[in-house]
Amino acid sequence: MSYLVIARKYRPQRFADVVGQEHVTQTLANAIAAGRIAHAYIFCGPRGTGKTTIARIFAKCLNCTDGPKADFPLDDPKGLEIAEGRSIDVLEIDGASNNGVEQVRELRETVKYAPASSKFKIYIIDEVHMLSTQAFNALLKTLEEPPAHVKFMFATTEPEKVLPTILSRCQRFDLRRIPASLITQHLKFIAKEEKVTIDAEALHAIARGADGGLRDAESALDQLISFCGKKIVESDVLSMFGLTARSQVLGLALAILKGEAETALRELNDLARHGKDLGRLLSDLLNHFRNLVIFQVSGGDLKLLEVSENEVASLKEQAALASTDALTRVMEVLADAEGRLRDAASKKIFIEVVLLRAIQARDAVSIDTLLTRLQQLRTESAASVSAPVSAVALAAAPAKTEPVRASAPPAQAAQAGTEVDLTSLWTGLLESVGRASPFTRTYLVEAHPISLTKGLLTIGFDPAFAEHIDLVNNPKTHSILQTKLAELGHTGAQVKFVKAERPENWSGAAPAPAPAAGAPAPTAAPFTGPARSPETAREPAVARLDEFKNDPLIQRALEIFRGQIVEVRA
Repeated sequence: MSYLVIARKYRPQRFADVVGQEHVTQTLANAIAAGRIAHAYIFCGPRGTGKTTIARIFAKCLNCTDGPKADFPLDDPKGLEIAEGRSIDVLEIDGASNNGVEQVRELRETVKYAPASSKFKIYIIDEVHMLSTQAFNALLKTLEEPPAHVKFMFATTEPEKVLPTILSRCQRFDLRRIPASLITQHLKFIAKEEKVTIDAEALHAIARGADGGLRDAESALDQLISFCGKKIVESDVLSMFGLTARSQVLGLALAILKGEAETALRELNDLARHGKDLGRLLSDLLNHFRNLVIFQVSGGDLKLLEVSENEVASLKEQAALASTDALTRVMEVLADAEGRLRDAASKKIFIEVVLLRAIQARDAVSIDTLLTRLQQLRTESAASVSAPVSAVALAAAPAKTEPVRASAPPAQAAQAGTEVDLTSLWTGLLESVGRASPFTRTYLVEAHPISLTKGLLTIGFDPAFAEHIDLVNNPKTHSILQTKLAELGHTGAQVKFVKAERPENWSGAAPAPAPAAGAPAPTAAPFTGPARSPETAREPAVARLDEFKNDPLIQRALEIFRGQIVEVRA
């Protein structure tokens, strides 16, 4: 008798033998028991997870003696015919080589004939997504309303390529990748049956390399038995398939978490020199950091992880070395690299750079943290330090810092029943707004108050600055102005922006910002003439560029965040 490979020798013959797909097998068994058997099914999922196997077992259930039933005996003659491919009523069709419209038309002609000796005529089409669009369209009518004696079963690894009109006529079952623990358990059973000694680390390595595909794992075990004989150890698995030892993956992760760049690069160099699959190494490293994040977030719940007992101690040790945010940043670097690795000219150099970036990511500070610390600096320095109305981009963080103004005493609140002094109110309002949002103040310095009547403050913009209306006429600015007006004694006041020429006698120009420490105080004259042009309005900011760069607060921020000024905007 010719040799039968393990994947065929131990192929499941009944639903109870299928590994890791109980959500499919139990549903089909219940449908058989209830007599609710549909006319078309499609099984989707990764390779080697049991799509075609389940379709064959389902066919046995339907056509077995005294069927349909899910618990047929293994020696049932009808079932043996299907298992051995001898049944003329169960036809298996390869969608890749029979993908034309002519083959489908031929199939349509045969479905009308009754089964020869079974209850149903069953068509199993493997890799159905390979059918052409014309073939799919030719199949539609027959698939929707087939004869009562016909059942269709499709299998595909790429359901997204199957026409929606086909999917809508089928009951769909999505098969999952099989957990490594179940693959290990099944391989252990096969090794015992084959009288092969294999250690737990070797079984786990095979399951890890199979990536959820039981058939791949069985084929690997078959190959290892031929290579090693009756005794298999982990080093044999790693050597044959170019995998990295789990201990080496854990060591590389530890070097990243401790910031030991030299150790990480030496380890990578050693792995590359021994011919390890660097793409698989990157994937294993990413999966390990994913396990660390899940371990932290779940409070150490091992039910959510597929890890061996030896890995648990490493997870506990390494999870204490970094925060969840830091681990997530490392994962982002590794995940991005995994997608770009195939395009790299030198995989080794590419991964060396990735490891260095991962170490940097572990110690990086998020932009939110940077902004929070900058705000703290502003608060600490507000009493003694001021900065021009500008925005600064730091190389350390892609965010613009907001200007800081010296504190000013709040304007006196208007007393009820007295006439409002618009000039004083406007001066106090600008100062108050400047402390809350310096950028908002920069758009209001060219405006002027028109009136405050019945709780409505009308603010005008000279035609030369009319474009500022769109910048301030938003809910955020309205909210800031209403809050500051309330602080000045005008509770419930609303704000309206209009285009209006500035009065020639208007003298309520915004006060100049306080000078920086050590800098000469600029002189500012009140506005008495016509509105300034936008070009003229920019001149003071440009003139104060050196003053801005030498400001103590800016210098302190650059020192703390190791940044540099790359752009200054008025």
